[in-house]
Amino acid sequence: MKYQDCIGPAQAPDEPAGGGSRLADANINPRTGLATDYLNHFNEAIMLLELLPACPDCISDFLAWRPMTYREHFAVSHFKGRDLAIAAYEEADPVVRERLGTVVGTMTAVLLAAREAMLEETATAAVSIIATLAATSLKPLVARAGAVINGQSEDDSITPQAMVDSLMKQLSA
Repeated sequence: MKYQDCIGPAQAPDEPAGGGSRLADANINPRTGLATDYLNHFNEAIMLLELLPACPDCISDFLAWRPMTYREHFAVSHFKGRDLAIAAYEEADPVVRERLGTVVGTMTAVLLAAREAMLEETATAAVSIIATLAATSLKPLVARAGAVINGQSEDDSITPQAMVDSLMKQLSA
């Protein structure tokens, strides 16, 4: 889906330097200057976590996952509008970028905590539980990040440490 529906006459005067229709054509939200393509980086990790219970050999792929910032993701991406995505991000409202950064920080903390727990635990059953709990914790966060990217109001009350604490509490139960 393109962001064409997000562009209205009231937005034209505020259009980012890249132009609203140009952003929409590149699948970048013209209101926020952000692209949901960045979430693919996290969705890849979630997919690997979901595969782990059925395919324990995928653990090395998950352990190889590394966090990337928005800029880093697009710098190495095959996204057709990657340069525009980086430029629009630079021009995006700092409050929106910070809100996205908070959610991304939480997702990254969960993924890194899951990786650390897996490195300490060698039993396949335990690794499966860790993977399942982490994937379950991450899905609502990806939805929250998508909401920020799409300009929807979200509650920022979940901190990275709170998510990690919750994950570790579930693991020890």
